[in-house]
Amino acid sequence: MSRIGKKPVELPSGVSASVSGQTVEVKGPKGARSFTATDDVTLTVEDNGVTITPRGSSKRARQQWGMSRTMVANLVQGVTEGFKKELEIQGVGYRAQVQGNTLKLNLGYSHEVNFEVPEGVTVTAPKPTEVVIEGSDQQLVGQVAANIREWRAPEPYKGKGIRYKGEFIFRKEGKKK
Repeated sequence: MSRIGKKPVELPSGVSASVSGQTVEVKGPKGARSFTATDDVTLTVEDNGVTITPRGSSKRARQQWGMSRTMVANLVQGVTEGFKKELEIQGVGYRAQVQGNTLKLNLGYSHEVNFEVPEGVTVTAPKPTEVVIEGSDQQLVGQVAANIREWRAPEPYKGKGIRYKGEFIFRKEGKKK
């Protein structure tokens, strides 16, 4: 039994949900998002939230039950609060700045890296060594953060590179003479 799937997804005030077939659409102050569930679950909208129930007792139906409930909960969180990832840049001369829809990164290469910000995500650089990615789609926010981090992942000797805020980088000891 899915302990996650049993709980209905509560809809806060200002958020509305509608189900058509296997697609649930959630509208809120930060926009509208939708999710299409598999045929293994049934979606219903009640007065206070969205309820997901499995169709049958197969292993796949039970798996989809909890996953679908989590996806709907993420939709609700995305249209109310949104999602946020913070990156830190460490290294001498490493910095970031936002110009229009482009994130310009100086990461020790012979050229400046220009990262085009996709639609649905906002990227800000409050400090030259910080990058904040925000949006209503959790997957897209995480993917953009991973793509930015990919340009210069932190290295284990000096710790230089782009890391998630609060991320621990295991440090290695250098060569001995």
